[in-house]
Amino acid sequence: MSQTNVATPVPMAKTVDLHKSFDDLEVLKGITLEVAPGEVVCIIGPSGSGKSTLLRCLNMLEEPTGGDVWVHGIRLTDPDVDIDRIRAHMGMVFQSFNLFPHLNATQNCMLGQTAVLKRSKAEAKQIAEANLVKVGLHDRMDYFPAQLSGGQQQRVAIARALSMDPLLMLFDEPTSALDPELVGDVLSVMRQLADDGMTMIVVTHEMAFARDVADRVIFMDEGLIVEEGPADQVIGAPREERTQVFLQRVLDPTHVREIGELEPETVLPAWTRPKLL
Repeated sequence: MSQTNVATPVPMAKTVDLHKSFDDLEVLKGITLEVAPGEVVCIIGPSGSGKSTLLRCLNMLEEPTGGDVWVHGIRLTDPDVDIDRIRAHMGMVFQSFNLFPHLNATQNCMLGQTAVLKRSKAEAKQIAEANLVKVGLHDRMDYFPAQLSGGQQQRVAIARALSMDPLLMLFDEPTSALDPELVGDVLSVMRQLADDGMTMIVVTHEMAFARDVADRVIFMDEGLIVEEGPADQVIGAPREERTQVFLQRVLDPTHVREIGELEPETVLPAWTRPKLL
């Protein structure tokens, strides 16, 4: 009986033995990972663990010291690659909103389209407005950044990234600069993107979001991947002691026990899981 060969999809993003140093400080110490098309991966971990540097290496805002980065089958670390062409289809949403203050929401979403994708102003405006509607800002299209709340500015930043037709969206702690009451609106937009099948890599401290939305959670510490797996396993029942201690502190900020103080059998208890939205 003949056997049908099923082609394995090309990873949307891939790193192999990725290293990054700043002078004598080694921030990434050999990161190897793959992200499948349509997968949502959340990266968690303490400050200084290399999470943001990993994202910046994925779109070559930081040049790796060693190893390789691939996006949709193209090796970005190839010195001959047209990095600007590839980066044009990789959305990046930062902690700070990075909007142009002299442009309104629609114009912020048009600029990259006309300058990089060479779309006409009419086409760019149509796409910009459609994406602003998508993120719930149909009534703020003519507003300038100073007239918008932090959550609204971040949603404009997401609409701007979507207007470039990204294959991959990278989020670097997109809610960390927001007041708590504004976080939910941004996470709601990100949930909808995940539901629509967008490939997303999200650095976040929002554990409920990671648990509910991520297909896979990666815990990083000191430049290494310590643990990865399904969200319920990594967040709900982590195997590694370092992950347990980190999550214990995140979920209970008054918890100050050091590594080694946990009993060998200790894992995080089942915790109350309030819905964010």
